[in-house]
Amino acid sequence: MQITIQSIHFDADQKLLDFIEEKTNKLNTLHPSIHKVEISLRLDKNSNHENKIAEYTVKIPGSELFAKKQCKSFEEAVDNCIDALKKQVERSKDK
Repeated sequence: MQITIQSIHFDADQKLLDFIEEKTNKLNTLHPSIHKVEISLRLDKNSNHENKIAEYTVKIPGSELFAKKQCKSFEEAVDNCIDALKKQVERSKDK
């Protein structure tokens, strides 16, 4: 599984990148034929406290899964994306 992390308009620290890779690798246990995972991290320009956005695109044979979450921290947004993707992976396996 190839993981690509892109932080838009800021530099993500190594601790955050390691956290994201660790969480993302757990998807591979649900669906071993995941080819590629693309992750985009960005800050929303509004003054709201929940201005951290994480977007996941997961490519599996025959389909592409997507999740986007906006939260107070990138870690929380990544956790919410992973939870949403787990449900999508389960549904795609049932088909």
